[in-house]
Amino acid sequence: MADKTPKQHLSHIAEAMKDIDFVMLNTHTKDGQIGARPMSNNRQVDYDGDSYYFTWEDCLMVDDIKRNPKVGLSLQGAGGKDGAPGIFISLEGKAEIVRDKKQYEEHWTEDLDRWFEDGIDTDGMVMLHVHATRAAYWDGEEEADFDIE
Repeated sequence: MADKTPKQHLSHIAEAMKDIDFVMLNTHTKDGQIGARPMSNNRQVDYDGDSYYFTWEDCLMVDDIKRNPKVGLSLQGAGGKDGAPGIFISLEGKAEIVRDKKQYEEHWTEDLDRWFEDGIDTDGMVMLHVHATRAAYWDGEEEADFDIE
């Protein structure tokens, strides 16, 4: 474990994320509590520390991010057939609220049509760009806690 670089650990996380669709996105609420919401990562698995999520501009999560852009992401992979636990991933970073349709196009998948009927032209929709700065994981055999370069 100690001989792996942060880039190798990040590659391990990216491979595991291929099979994890939903994450819990954690924000700081207006009264200082932690708010957590499930968000789809849209199967964007070329993970390099950046994640993208579509949501509504007028939701509490976006209000939280406007006040404090520091967020956390929590992911859990399915367990193995032999009873081994799945991977557990925790990411910390900063969220940016994106309102650019050109950027929407880059991250849009057909599955999003379920929630946003007019696609990238849906009124009131925004995209969250989360840039992770720190990561930790445990997969039953390995664990790591590292800064993302």
